[in-house]
Amino acid sequence: MKRLLIAACVVIAFAACNRSKSDTIEQKAEASGLSAAGASAAPVANAPKVKFEKEIFDFGQITQGEKVHYEFKFKNEGKTPLIITNASATCGCTQPEYPSEPVKPGEEGTIKVTFNSEGKMGMQDKVVTIISNANPDIPKLHLVGEVKARP
Repeated sequence: MKRLLIAACVVIAFAACNRSKSDTIEQKAEASGLSAAGASAAPVANAPKVKFEKEIFDFGQITQGEKVHYEFKFKNEGKTPLIITNASATCGCTQPEYPSEPVKPGEEGTIKVTFNSEGKMGMQDKVVTIISNANPDIPKLHLVGEVKARP
């Protein structure tokens, strides 16, 4: 019985967290002059379109324990504001940071990514997936390189 009660509490907590995040996204859309429905249902011709300067960053060779920092620069080439709702990496060693405010048409932005090579060895390809209202979807970003053992 206790396990069932705990499981129910966990489900309710996750649902509450997801709901507050949705409210935030809707508020951002309204603040940028869009309705909440317009942020996700913009016609394809009017949807935000993202153009990255670079989708793959090769950091070369580093020594285990070093951190790599890179900013993926992009421009919204669409006709409506770009709203990035999430950025996630393939593992906890890679931390992306994305703009919290909508990126207006014609404006530029950056997605900052930090890779911590502690505990990693050999060739690495860290993938960052971006969730947004862009159409087509934003491509995945890659940090690639080789981590060498400490001397």
